[in-house]
Amino acid sequence: MKLRALDVSEVNSYVKRILTNDAVLYNLKVKGEISNFKVHSSKNVYLTLKDKSSKINCVIFKNNYDSSLNLEDGMKIIATGYISVYERDGSYQLYIENVELDGVGNLYIEFLKLKEKLEKEGLFDYRYKKTIPKMPKNIGIITSETGAVIKDIINVVKRRYPKVNIKLYSVSVQGKNSSEQICEGIKFFNNANNVDTIILGRGGGSIEELWSFNEESVAREIFSSHIPIISAVGHETDFTIADFVADMRAPTPSAAAEIATPKLDDLLYKLKNSKDRLDKALINQSKLDKNKLNNVYDRLNTIVKSYIIRDKIIQIDIIYDKITNEINDVVKLKKGSLDSSGSLLHSLSPLATLDRGYSIVQKDKTTINTINILKEKDSIAIKFKDGTADCIIEKIKD
Repeated sequence: MKLRALDVSEVNSYVKRILTNDAVLYNLKVKGEISNFKVHSSKNVYLTLKDKSSKINCVIFKNNYDSSLNLEDGMKIIATGYISVYERDGSYQLYIENVELDGVGNLYIEFLKLKEKLEKEGLFDYRYKKTIPKMPKNIGIITSETGAVIKDIINVVKRRYPKVNIKLYSVSVQGKNSSEQICEGIKFFNNANNVDTIILGRGGGSIEELWSFNEESVAREIFSSHIPIISAVGHETDFTIADFVADMRAPTPSAAAEIATPKLDDLLYKLKNSKDRLDKALINQSKLDKNKLNNVYDRLNTIVKSYIIRDKIIQIDIIYDKITNEINDVVKLKKGSLDSSGSLLHSLSPLATLDRGYSIVQKDKTTINTINILKEKDSIAIKFKDGTADCIIEKIKD
């Protein structure tokens, strides 16, 4: 008997019927820790339930979701529902109809304990927050060189403020040694002191994937940085210890790039407005000062005409005549001295020497005074009183 080939949709539909008809799978309770929790715009909820070795994708339709439970990553729950197949993708998932709280995951407990500890020590205190420079020359980015984060930041910076330089310190953003690399990146920029702002970033993920940014070592390194740090870890709903310690928290890496840079068009617009206001102020002040000056001039002019000019005109004429005579005497004396000096200088000048029948030899515009620096076939110029002759040396005699 030859088997008929089934369409993919027929296979998925068949598997769905099998799961639906299974008494255990269609009414079961599953205990696990929430991860990748997300409320969709449709109000349906998507999440992953996991234990130490496995995980399962889950859906809670909006009619079954109790928002008062304040579900979030790291919480342990007992979910009641059924297993079925999402036929389009051929993937099975747990459709949750009811949720009971079953405590909080270990990582989340660690998160809360460290958050409380560092908050008591004052690492989150706003008085320690450094101001983010408004017009940075250099921005340091600590993230993976292969992820979307660095691309998003570069795109935003180029669009908003292309004058700034971006310096990347590539690190692993999750897994073993990730937190050590992040700390080394912060130390590097602080020791080099070659950036104005640091952006610490990575994309979204579960609490495990973001855990490097919840490490105490990373938090203390951020706090000790003398360069302002913007934390851009995860999506808008993700919060890490790094977000609380950093000088500024951005909901996304792209938002961090916007926080770190001004918009060049806005700066130019503000500069033009400031220039226009300054021009108007200077024009108004100039008009005011001119009016004041004219008033002062008019008053002084009246005083001068009345009390000074009449008495001083004759005295000025006498002084003028005296100065003119003295200047003429000095000019005559200096002219005679100048004529004597001119004659003497002329007799000593190279031109006078040429007039007496001598000539000047030059090689490469340098005057030659010895035959030792010449050789056969050299080109030389011989300058006479009425012109220059270009020559080639055929023979040299000592």
